[in-house]
Amino acid sequence: MRPGCWKMLAVAVCMVLLAGLQAQDLQGHVSVILLGATGDLAKKYLWQGLFQLYLDEVGKGYSFSFHGAALTSTKQGQEFVAKVLESLSCPEDVAPERCAELRGRFQQRSQYRRLRTSEDYMALSKDIEAQLQHEGLREAGRIFYFSVPPFAYADIARSINSSCRPGPGAWLRVVLEKPFGHDRLSAQQLATELRSFFQEEEMYRVDHYLGKQAVAQILPFRDQNRKALDGLWNRHHVERVEIIMKETVDAEGRTGFYEEYGVIRDVLQNHLTEILTLVAMELPYNVSSSEAVLRHKLQAFQALRGLHKDSAVLGQYQAYSGQVRREQQKPDSFHSLTPTFAGILVHMDNLRWEGVPFILMSGKALDERVGYVRILFRNQAYCAQTETRWVADQSQCLPRQIVFYIGHGELGSPAVLVSRNLFRPFLPSGSWKEVEDRPGLRLFGRPLSDFYAYSPVREQDAYSVLISHIFHGRKDSFITTENLLASWAFWTPLLDSLAHEAPRLYPGGAENGHLLDFEFTGTQLRFSQQQPEQLVPGPGSAPSPSDFQVLQSKYRDSPLISAWPEELIAKLADDIEATAMRAVRRFGEFHLALSGGSSPVPLFQQLATRHYGFPWAHTHLWLVDERCVPLRDPESNFQGLQAHLLQHIRVPYYNVHPMPVHLHQRLCAEEDQGAQMYASEISALVTNSSFDLVLLGMGTDGHTASLFPQSPAGLEGPQPVVLTRSPSKPHQRMSLSLPLINRARKVAILVMGRMKREITLLVSRVGHEPKKWPISGVLPSSGQLVWYMDYEAFLG
Repeated sequence: MRPGCWKMLAVAVCMVLLAGLQAQDLQGHVSVILLGATGDLAKKYLWQGLFQLYLDEVGKGYSFSFHGAALTSTKQGQEFVAKVLESLSCPEDVAPERCAELRGRFQQRSQYRRLRTSEDYMALSKDIEAQLQHEGLREAGRIFYFSVPPFAYADIARSINSSCRPGPGAWLRVVLEKPFGHDRLSAQQLATELRSFFQEEEMYRVDHYLGKQAVAQILPFRDQNRKALDGLWNRHHVERVEIIMKETVDAEGRTGFYEEYGVIRDVLQNHLTEILTLVAMELPYNVSSSEAVLRHKLQAFQALRGLHKDSAVLGQYQAYSGQVRREQQKPDSFHSLTPTFAGILVHMDNLRWEGVPFILMSGKALDERVGYVRILFRNQAYCAQTETRWVADQSQCLPRQIVFYIGHGELGSPAVLVSRNLFRPFLPSGSWKEVEDRPGLRLFGRPLSDFYAYSPVREQDAYSVLISHIFHGRKDSFITTENLLASWAFWTPLLDSLAHEAPRLYPGGAENGHLLDFEFTGTQLRFSQQQPEQLVPGPGSAPSPSDFQVLQSKYRDSPLISAWPEELIAKLADDIEATAMRAVRRFGEFHLALSGGSSPVPLFQQLATRHYGFPWAHTHLWLVDERCVPLRDPESNFQGLQAHLLQHIRVPYYNVHPMPVHLHQRLCAEEDQGAQMYASEISALVTNSSFDLVLLGMGTDGHTASLFPQSPAGLEGPQPVVLTRSPSKPHQRMSLSLPLINRARKVAILVMGRMKREITLLVSRVGHEPKKWPISGVLPSSGQLVWYMDYEAFLG
């Protein structure tokens, strides 16, 4: 090649390299707009987090401008922001002179402005564009951080969408703070509203617990220790999982918020549930893929078993109602039902975690401030030598646990703890260091020396971590709309069922003693100690369960058994087991037909957890009625039976008989003859089509099974199984007919709750009028009818 050509080639290469360096140096300009810049959250965390972002990214190719915005007047806002900026601090490894220099640069790039109207947002956008043009910068993107109440979201979102979006090629990231709704419906409404202004990829819903270093380490820890954990992280080895956040402070000064939300909405529905999914989710092959992580988290949400009243224990510190009366100007007679303490028992319906209890607990005015996630492993060893000879890193008889210590408490800082008799964990040495032993310090019943213990090399505030993730577009640290709605779908039924429950009162702090200790059996949670009488509010005239025994009487000329709910369910379960044992002794099998709905759920749980002698191997389970939905649908009666009974007992699969409502990819189509198929199955397996026991309920309109007033289907005639129509959704149903029910050897009717008092009174006075009140047509032709009513349904 000639010398001239070499020269031209060298010049071209230099130009390409120079252009590449310039592109690296000028990756673009990012504008950060902090809405609510004069609020408490901004003052305590967000301005510091933005300063940390600037420290982390300065000199890496991006330029920044920071715009504090609020409704506060310009003069007051500027003074406030200036004062906050003066107080910003650097990490310990930054020299004071360097810190002062960087803080000064950050202050130069920060300003305050009042934002109220769409015109204000348009003016902000024009100012950003003018700055870009003046400094010759390319816009990379804009971050809007909503540190404002949710009621303001829609107006702000509308103004951003119409007047302050970045230009083509630049990204928009909108950061939203909780609360994200009050229940599933309000969360759905808020999500729909926001989705009309922003794309899903533009929204970053913050749960600041996901930025806490111990929580953020859960997935990386599981990934980096896959080999050691693969055989341990499952139901065969994990005894239980505890996810705990305790606070010593009370709700004083925040009772307005707390009255609306309470401890479950404030802490458990978001922080603790998010942590639960990180522990329980299937580990993606690539944990650095945000899409894979979010998809696996959603699958974990979908595997959560539904909660019920017995899944929870509630408490309220004694001074709370007085604080509400003072702060919210309530009358002296006001007593709040808002819980300030909650323990919840959660189970997963999947092969990895089946049967493993996940305990979620949080509360205010407790004995210590601490947060942790504790995975306690089963101890399957026996050690022949005395305990004094056990060695921490060798003895399999010592407790085996992994703890993600979120902070505070005895340890005082974030940490990851692994029992030495499990394995030596790997944590990246650049960001985690081994904790020096502290003689005398005991955690979870063991000295610190029993653990491999690691703490962060540099502690970081959760908001600083999350703001960095927002800048880098890491969506896996945030809550998607789909995951948010899945969480509310899980929690809303429990919240509804607890709305009128009186929480246990506790004095607060160390004086709580063992008052809030709780224990679980199967799927039920209960306090370990009875409530001392002096802590019960209100007059003492209301009857308590101990005031009554199980009463036996007559109702509609048939035996009536009445008791408080717990005793009633126990009595009914005992009677069903006794009937089953007699049937198996006489005929070799027991045919039980069960109704759906919420009333029999406690019965199913009682049978599953308390009746280990029940002859399940010889029992055939049938359905009295079914909604015309796929069997996997949450509204399916069979799905309820599966969740609360079948998965906990050993009944042969060929003895379980769901109603065939879903045939040929259609639901309850007449031409599919599903009702006739079920009738034929009953005729073939049940002698004389006479069930040994049929369990029914009674609706507030007098319906039973899926036989409804003013509907002739199933009330008479030769068809044993019929299609019917319900006045409530889903309208289509399949049901055993009244003549078939009346062929049973025994019929039990379970009626519970104050809402049933009116229909109970009415039905006691009517004759045989099944067209008006189908329940009145239940009268076994040669069998026995027994009514089981709790006191609220019977006495009101």
